[in-house]
Amino acid sequence: MAILGLLEDEPLHPYRMQQLLKEWGKDQVVNVGQRATLYKLIKRLDEEGLIRARETARDHRYPERTVYELTDTGRDIRQRWLTEALSTARDEFPEFPAALSFLPLLAPETVRELLTRRREQLVGRLAARDALVDGVGFELPRVSVLETGYQHAIVEAEIRWLDGVLRELADGSLTWHQPELDDAATRLHTGA
Repeated sequence: MAILGLLEDEPLHPYRMQQLLKEWGKDQVVNVGQRATLYKLIKRLDEEGLIRARETARDHRYPERTVYELTDTGRDIRQRWLTEALSTARDEFPEFPAALSFLPLLAPETVRELLTRRREQLVGRLAARDALVDGVGFELPRVSVLETGYQHAIVEAEIRWLDGVLRELADGSLTWHQPELDDAATRLHTGA
């Protein structure tokens, strides 16, 4: 969706697409860190007829670059994807909740240390994101930073949640022991 959105304004080569996503802070919500992954995605979009090569040029300072443009099919698909993504709540399967589901495999003290480390990283991420937005030097139109606000709210909510869990781990109200876990598992299996 991001590539198809970028190509709405003008034809671009992959390197410039990656640069723009980073310059605009969209790399916070779109994974463009690996150029090889971006090139694979562009190849797939081209094969599916959503984009097409407009021209291939070579400047003596740079390697050969293929400039891509959006096709009418790509524009239609992008609109459908965007409409569906905005209107339909989907089950997403992020890694963190999956890891939480296996907390009993670690000692409470270890979990407390790991979650404290995560909290510190999230606080740093919020500060970096705020600095990025503040560093623009002028107020951006709200619509162009809605995803940043959403991400900010999600991270703030996670920090608040972590604070509560860390308090419970510190005061001992959240703890677990293997016999207690074994008993709960037995009762779940027997329906007791």
